[in-house]
Parts: sequence; structure tokens; C-alpha cells
Amino acid sequence: MLNIRYREKTNTWPGFVDLFSNLVIILIFLLIVFVFLWTTTSIFNKKTGAKTIAELKQVNAEQTQTIQQMTADEQEAKRLLILARAELENLENDNTELTNELTEIDLSIEDLVAAYEAKVLELQTQGQDMQQMVADLTQQLNQATLDKQQATQLEAERRQLQEQMDAQRAALSDQLASLQAALDAAEEKSHAQEIRYVEMSSRLNKALADKVAELNKVSQYQSAFYKSIKDALGDRTTIQPDGDRFIVNSDILFSSGSYTLSPEGKKQLRLIANVIKDLENKIPSDVNWIIRVDGHTDKKRVVPGTRGYRNNTELSLRRATAVANELAAAGVSKRRLVPSGFGDMHPVELGSDAASLQKNRRIELQLTNR
Repeated sequence: MLNIRYREKTNTWPGFVDLFSNLVIILIFLLIVFVFLWTTTSIFNKKTGAKTIAELKQVNAEQTQTIQQMTADEQEAKRLLILARAELENLENDNTELTNELTEIDLSIEDLVAAYEAKVLELQTQGQDMQQMVADLTQQLNQATLDKQQATQLEAERRQLQEQMDAQRAALSDQLASLQAALDAAEEKSHAQEIRYVEMSSRLNKALADKVAELNKVSQYQSAFYKSIKDALGDRTTIQPDGDRFIVNSDILFSSGSYTLSPEGKKQLRLIANVIKDLENKIPSDVNWIIRVDGHTDKKRVVPGTRGYRNNTELSLRRATAVANELAAAGVSKRRLVPSGFGDMHPVELGSDAASLQKNRRIELQLTNR
């Protein structure tokens, strides 16, 4: 902050003038005393008294003139001093006024400096606000530029999608036309198939009626078949009836992991073969019947590297085939025997104990139509 201070100075000029006047008066007094003493000494000297007196008169006249001149000079000096004092007083007054004016100017300058600093602070604040505004506008401009680029990209994508939609619409129109043509053809075909369906339905109903009749005929001999087998086997617990089929325990027919019939197994199969041969003579030739021979195993995995089969399904099929071959060897027609193997896919017991596994190892015989 600009700060101007003025220091008032003490005016020493009037005191200097008074001191100078006193010194002049003292000097004049000393000259008079010196002249008086010198004159007195010369007068009392007889030889040089007259000459001295003449000289003193001359000197006195000169001194008188000098004193007059000095008096005039002193008066002039006093006059000049008075004028100087008046001038100094005027200057002091002017200096006082100037000091007051300078004080007022200093105060005004302080006010101006304070106002200037306030204005500078205000301008700085406005400048910061403007800088922030410029930064915001720059960010908005950058965002607007980015939005414009994105809008351009979106417009290009929209046009591409519109073109794809137009192409898909055209392809859809073609497909609809094709589907309409196919629908028309399908309606015509459906009408023709409806006629055929009526005909086929009539034929199917007739075939079903014939099949039911055939099944009825087979069912007439199933009870006789199971009764004959039960009578032939007697009290053997290794063969048990289960609904419309007989279950033969595989442990009686085969040894563990084998598909070769045991002697005891062959003996029991011969008894069953005699019943089947007798049934062949009783069932009319127009009844198309068969004996299904289904092989089943437990869920134990086959030991890797076993020869003859790779899994339980192949083992069950080989065992069912061995049973069918033995029945055929005993005189049953091969066309009446259909062997199949199901492995461990249809267990009768879900447990893992020895009894459950033994029940799952079985051969099932069922009299049914072809």
C-alpha cells in the first residue's frame, strides 16, 4: 500500500538572523574600544602625538564612515531579515497548508489504494470465476464434441440397422410368401391326408382289434404256460413267477462272470423246453407268439481285460443267447425265441448288499406276441 508521510521541519532562520546582528554589534563595540585605547596611547607619546592624532582623526573618520556604512548595512540587513522573516512566515503558512493538503492527499491516496486493492481483489475473484467458467465451457465443449461424435456413430449404426431391418423385412416378406404358399399346399395336403387319415384310422382300428384279439388269444395260453412250467419245475425256489413272466436266478445257470451254462442250469432249461414244445402244439398257427429271453446283471463293473465281453450289457446278452440256444437245442423252434440283454439298467433291488445283487442277476422268460 502506498503510504506518504511528511515530517515538519523546525525553522532556524530567524534565530540565525538575531545571532548575526548581535555579533555585528559586539564587533563594533570591540573596534571602538580598540580605537580608544590606541588613540589614548598615541596621544601620550610626545614625539608621535601630533602625527598620531592626525592619523587617529583620519582613522576615526574612516571608522566613522565604516560604522555608518556598517550601520546602514545593519539596517539593510535588518530590513532584509524582516522581509526574510515575513517571507519565512508566509512560507511556513504555505508549508502548513501544503502539509494539510498533502495529508488530505495522503488520506485520499490511502482511500484510493484501499479502493484499488478492493477492486483488484474483486477483479481477481471475477477472473477466477471467469477461469472456472472457461474451464466449464471447455469441458462442455469437449463433451459436446464427444456427444457429436457419438451421435454421428449412433446415426451410422442406426442407418446400418435400418438397412439390415429393410433387408430382413424383405427376406421376411419372401419367407412369408413362401410360408403362405407352403401353407396353402399344406392345407391341400392336409385335406388329402385327412381323407387318408380316415382310411388309415379305419385300418388301424381293424389292426388294433385284430391285435387285441391276438393278445387275447396269447393271454389264453399264458396261464396254461406258466402253470405247466410251475408243474414241471415243482418246488424249485430258483425259478419264481412274476406277473406275466418267470424269473430264473443266473447263479443257477452260470458261474460268476461266465456265460457258459452249468449242468444244473441245462437240466432246468430242458424241463422248460418240454413245456414250450408242448405249448407249440396247442397254440393255433394263426397266433404269432414268441418267448422273450431277457438277460440282466448286477451293477458291479466288469473287470478290465475280460475276454468275451466288455460290459454288463454284453454279458447279459451273451447269457440270454446261451439260454435261447439251449432251449433251441432241446427242440424249441428258434423263431419262437428272442434273446435280449439289458445289463444292470432294470434292477429289481436297489441295494448293494449280496442278496440284492443276487436278485438282480437273472434271466426272465415271457410269453408274448411278436
